[in-house]
Amino acid sequence: MANDIFHDGNRELQRRFDTERLAGRVGELTHDRIDGNDRAFIEHMDMFFIATVDEQGHANCSYKGGEPGFVRVVDDKTIAFPNYDGNGMYLSMGNVLRTKQVGLLFIDFEQQHRMRFNGEASISYDDPLMAEYPEAQFIVRVRAREIFPNCPRYIHKMQLVQRSKFVPKSECETPVPAWKAGGWVDDVLPTNDPARRPDAEVLDR
Repeated sequence: MANDIFHDGNRELQRRFDTERLAGRVGELTHDRIDGNDRAFIEHMDMFFIATVDEQGHANCSYKGGEPGFVRVVDDKTIAFPNYDGNGMYLSMGNVLRTKQVGLLFIDFEQQHRMRFNGEASISYDDPLMAEYPEAQFIVRVRAREIFPNCPRYIHKMQLVQRSKFVPKSECETPVPAWKAGGWVDDVLPTNDPARRPDAEVLDR
């Protein structure tokens, strides 16, 4: 597995900076099955970054947030998470439909720990997990190709102040973001968008 993750570009830089031996040793930490430590870390997280690529090789990176545990470990090769309402562009998820390739970066800024989870993603509109995520549009499942920890030295130590009030929950109505209620998108909102309701609660952030 360690040697499989390096291509000619990686090797060129490793040779230039004399890190081939180091890279090989660190690469030994790479695995393709979710162990107990991986599971505990993933299901503790309330956010991650996701990189995708389109059919032309153009990359896109996005942030996904939710309540702790919104990313679920399904089995020792697979994780799943919901896709919630956003700005309607579907840049990341559209790429998933076309190329399936994703790179997830989980970062715990409080404990200064991070993990990469690379693999192949799929989208399901009738996944059994849909019932467990209020307002989910669909479920994304990612089958692992490479899982490995990253050096934590450059992670800035931060503390959580408040989780987003817009994350859907079963016990309360989700507020509408102010940008959707500002007038400039009124005529193009989806027919069933909550922002169309005159009694909707609107929050700036």
